[in-house]
Amino acid sequence: MQASPRPDYPFTAIRGMPRMQTALLLAAIDPLIGGVLIEGPRGSAKTTSARALAQLLPEGAFVNLPLGCGEEQLLGSLDLEDVLQHGRTRFRPGLLARAHEGVLYVDEVNLLADGLVDLLLDVSVSGVNRVERDGISHAHEARFVLVGTMNPEEGTLRPQLLDRFGLFVRLGETIPPQMREEIVRARLAFEADPEGFVGHHDPAQQALRERILRARAALEALAFTDAVHARVSRMCHEAGVEGVRADLVMLRAARAHAALEGQDRIREEDMDAVQDLVLAHRRKASTDTDPAGMESGSAGTGDEHGSGHAPPPPQGGGAPENGPKDAPGDRSGDDAGDWGALPPEAAPLHTLSRVGELTPKKP
Repeated sequence: MQASPRPDYPFTAIRGMPRMQTALLLAAIDPLIGGVLIEGPRGSAKTTSARALAQLLPEGAFVNLPLGCGEEQLLGSLDLEDVLQHGRTRFRPGLLARAHEGVLYVDEVNLLADGLVDLLLDVSVSGVNRVERDGISHAHEARFVLVGTMNPEEGTLRPQLLDRFGLFVRLGETIPPQMREEIVRARLAFEADPEGFVGHHDPAQQALRERILRARAALEALAFTDAVHARVSRMCHEAGVEGVRADLVMLRAARAHAALEGQDRIREEDMDAVQDLVLAHRRKASTDTDPAGMESGSAGTGDEHGSGHAPPPPQGGGAPENGPKDAPGDRSGDDAGDWGALPPEAAPLHTLSRVGELTPKKP
């Protein structure tokens, strides 16, 4: 008798990675933000966080894109024989179709062929996958949260591709002793009783799932006012970024943040909360004077990588490798040991506050 797979670690049980959680939630609310790139060492919970996010999405799909993936495997293919014999277009879905309404995860995206990265980013921004062959075409919706991860020790991503990722998070290397203890205790509790641990977080998971759905529904009602446009343009200009991609991403990200907060307008606080996630990998070296995009030391991780840009000095944390690498078929992620549970009093619901930190919502 085949054993049932172990459940995934709950998103609401994650500790020490508030910026990464924020970035993933914003991309889940508006996938057209263009994906999240996470840079960090092994054992920094990158896979675990992506799997955990998938549980909160409508389809719950988690699709892993292997480094050896070919273009047809990614996009899908058209059966020309069927067209010639029966006069109909037969489409064989690829990974993009399977990932619709879920998470498409690319580990070591910096090692993926540049052409495939380009295709991925094109579809993640447009939300539509188009396959053409010999004058025959097929298109289908492909709205997914693209999560790319990379270890800086294994090479960088070309600046042109780095810039095309909507949001960027750089994870640090150390976390404070008290947070380490909380993370390890929670991880041991999960390993001892996965079903019980997941059940304990079910109310918080459901509340956050509903919150994401409400935020998605509220997006179109949140207007980009003249004041919002002016402030976003000024922020991007002061950061010295090239082009206007950063402006478009910041507008979408600020709107998603406002929607998640349950606001009826986009506020300065929303723009401030997403600023570093949008600009950290796009700032000119001369303007990179602050540790932009870094997680606070108390939270345990940092963010930002500047392939082609001057990175800020590392500050605060990171996540150690607290557990063994996954065995084949283990769905907990290659770095699952880096998470801890939220305290019981914080479990029912959370809200994003300053710089996107997850904090308990007052009753």
